[in-house]
Amino acid sequence: MQVDLHGSTVLVTGGTRGIGRALVEAFAEAGAHVAFTFRSSTDAAAALVESLEEQGTETLSLQGDVADLDAAQAHVNAVTEHFGSLDVLVNNAGITRDGLLLRMGEDDWDDVIDTNLKGTFNFCKAAYMPMMRQQSGSIVNISSVVGTTGNAGQTNYAASKAGIVGFSKSLAKELGGRNVTVNVVAPGYVQTDMTDELDEETRDSILDAVPLDRLATTEEIAEAVLFLAAPASDYITGHVLQVNGGLSM
Repeated sequence: MQVDLHGSTVLVTGGTRGIGRALVEAFAEAGAHVAFTFRSSTDAAAALVESLEEQGTETLSLQGDVADLDAAQAHVNAVTEHFGSLDVLVNNAGITRDGLLLRMGEDDWDDVIDTNLKGTFNFCKAAYMPMMRQQSGSIVNISSVVGTTGNAGQTNYAASKAGIVGFSKSLAKELGGRNVTVNVVAPGYVQTDMTDELDEETRDSILDAVPLDRLATTEEIAEAVLFLAAPASDYITGHVLQVNGGLSM
């Protein structure tokens, strides 16, 4: 899909690997100025900035924990001060701490909720006033198919991703009058370094459940996000775009 975002500024949380990196690269290719957050992968962040700037993309990397509201506000402030605006926010940062509820520790629950759900709250809250003042903007929050289907051993992750859906629909109603859209992309199983580590039996069982009989690429997820962030989708808000190969039919 050809999208022209020249002159726009995009902020992606969790931008150094997997879907996040594909998002950063896709927005850069579309001509946007790109900022991204990362927590600890300093070398990967520096390499990504160097790669993008060699291609002519003005890039800003921001280190911090998305679960920290003050850090989120500081990051959004840095973006608006550096680039002059914030036009697109993509809340992508997320973690898993899988395990049956019977054996799940409180920290496993809190860490996932704080990163995945509170992190989304933090950055949306920080971006609320800048986008409202400029009376334009697009927010795309990354959920998951398990937010609607559930998955054994992922009560914490599924709760966080289901929460993102309800949060996003509510925020879409708050910001709609200010010409700010809020949408959700809910990926299914995606080919990343994490899925590369799955054993053959687990991988086969996943593919058996997917009608398209393959995993998504990170680029396919990025294309879906790019569509919801582009002018072509200006009349779409509060929508959950399932990108899962038919897994949730």
